[in-house]
Amino acid sequence: MAGWIAIGVLVMLLTYGVMLYNGLVALKHGVARAWANIDVLLKQRHDELPKLVEVCKQYQQFEQATLERVIAARSRVANARETQNIPALGAAESSLRASVGQLFAVAEAYPELRTSEHFMQLQQRISGLENTIADRRELYNDAVNLNNVRVEQFPDVLLARLFNFEVKPPLEFSASEKSDVELGQLFKH
Repeated sequence: MAGWIAIGVLVMLLTYGVMLYNGLVALKHGVARAWANIDVLLKQRHDELPKLVEVCKQYQQFEQATLERVIAARSRVANARETQNIPALGAAESSLRASVGQLFAVAEAYPELRTSEHFMQLQQRISGLENTIADRRELYNDAVNLNNVRVEQFPDVLLARLFNFEVKPPLEFSASEKSDVELGQLFKH
């Protein structure tokens, strides 16, 4: 009888361990799926920005320094995205969003550019992508938070360490990204 009880307890512990492990796997894949959603959107925006820069370049008096900042920021985002360096991506995203905002603000001084159908379509497309990226960042950070809590709490931490489940970094942004936009600053450059 004692042998059957021991086997029953062992089966229950094994079943519990498998459930914990499967839960950790599901969370890990949830983080990967959330990242993949962001990655697709970042790539789409990455592909749209050169088109916007080219449209602006057609207006010869358009500020070259503004265009160069957008190109440089786009490159930093691409590098961070490709290496999946989440902390660097947060900083690069902040820089890119500021540069694109400045480009749109500078474009206000060029009536012909503002009325260009191609420019307006690109501006709307990029703005739409920005909004979707913001939504996906929230989902990603939620998935990361769920993963990180489970990886650190007992008894999950025992299996997490045993099978190398890791804490994932959230996608964070600079203080300027979180604060209200100062429109006056955008028009000074």
